[in-house]
Amino acid sequence: MKIRTLIVDDERPAREELSFLLKSFPEINVVGQAKNGVEAVQMVREKSPQVVFLDVQMPGLDGLGVVRRLIEKKTPLPLFVFATAFDNYAVRAFEVNALDYLLKPIAKPRLVKAIERIRRFLDSNESTQEKLDCLVRLVQEAPSSPRPKLMVKSAGHMFLISSDDLIFATIQDGLISIHTRDLEGQSNCRTIEELQTNLDSPNFWRVHRSYLVNINRIKEVIPWFKSSYQLRMDDRKQTEIPVSRAQTRKLRELFNL
Repeated sequence: MKIRTLIVDDERPAREELSFLLKSFPEINVVGQAKNGVEAVQMVREKSPQVVFLDVQMPGLDGLGVVRRLIEKKTPLPLFVFATAFDNYAVRAFEVNALDYLLKPIAKPRLVKAIERIRRFLDSNESTQEKLDCLVRLVQEAPSSPRPKLMVKSAGHMFLISSDDLIFATIQDGLISIHTRDLEGQSNCRTIEELQTNLDSPNFWRVHRSYLVNINRIKEVIPWFKSSYQLRMDDRKQTEIPVSRAQTRKLRELFNL
């Protein structure tokens, strides 16, 4: 039986290098690669990997944040092998009882030892469960990271706003506009995906390819033609935002429509 494995790293070369190294282990089956913490949480829930090679240091939702989010969502935890370029993060990895850690760039002999540990733990359900129980307890007891701040450029000034204050964001001609109750300006993020990753919260929903909204700042759901909907937001202009057909099902689930 092959070991279902997920690779998580925000750097594409690092993902590709690890994937290449793992091909020499016939017992390993790489079921996916995630480029950030948000994708990692989603792929763990969808693909149920047995082992996750998890980058500790990522923008937005970092490695420990991924573990915390999975616990919050009551998702069965895989075994974690933390990867990092810094020795001090290895200490943190063992503080949360990860199965192992790898220093970047990953050396093949060190990876061989990590795979051996994986095999041993998967052969011992009791030991694996004890380690996961400890991981859950330690991550739950660890202090939460503060809410991230966003940089917004407006009228020649650069403002820092709380992510909770963001009502919605939209992209047009490659520029992302940020809208709060009292401020409109441009984000330094290049894509909506990058902005959503930096926000690191399930409260932000990509309702349309051009719009990201704060679920807590939706004022009204407006039925539209052909079974579609628009959202009236809680900004001063009460902006109306279309919900794409692909997101209509999630809208109905969120609000029991």
